[in-house]
Amino acid sequence: MKPKTVGRISGHTHQQVPNNAKGLSASSTILTMDGEKPVHDIRSGDRVITRDSGMAIVKSVHTHHILTAAIRIAAGSLGHTRPDRDVTLPAGQLVLIRDWRAQALFGTPQALVPVELLVDGEFVCRQDPVRMTLCEIVFDRPHILYVDGLELASHIAQPAASAAA
Repeated sequence: MKPKTVGRISGHTHQQVPNNAKGLSASSTILTMDGEKPVHDIRSGDRVITRDSGMAIVKSVHTHHILTAAIRIAAGSLGHTRPDRDVTLPAGQLVLIRDWRAQALFGTPQALVPVELLVDGEFVCRQDPVRMTLCEIVFDRPHILYVDGLELASHIAQPAASAAA
């Protein structure tokens, strides 16, 4: 009788790596009413500057430690000083683009898209799966946040499933 090896490769357990993870890297810098702060320092009640409403109050922050598909964006590759340093984001993180890419790729002046759709292989590149500490910042409603010189979507709560009649 042979030992069961389903899900094993060379004696190691195979791990499924999510590519739809969303969240802000805990080490990123976010723009708040008190200046720039590391994302891991954001707490309920903090006032964060947003693109869409000027300012929003944080309701809660959820932190997750995961292994995820990741995208690396080189400094300055999405516009002048955007981002302001090399940044690694989870592949599913939504980023607002408002330049020629939005028009060329999506036929609109601006688009909110998963960062993995911007991969060009040179300035925006896929990375091997990365262990990340991600923070989901929750507000009363979704917002566009200024993080590391990029415009990123906050956590978008999934609507509760309605009961079937």
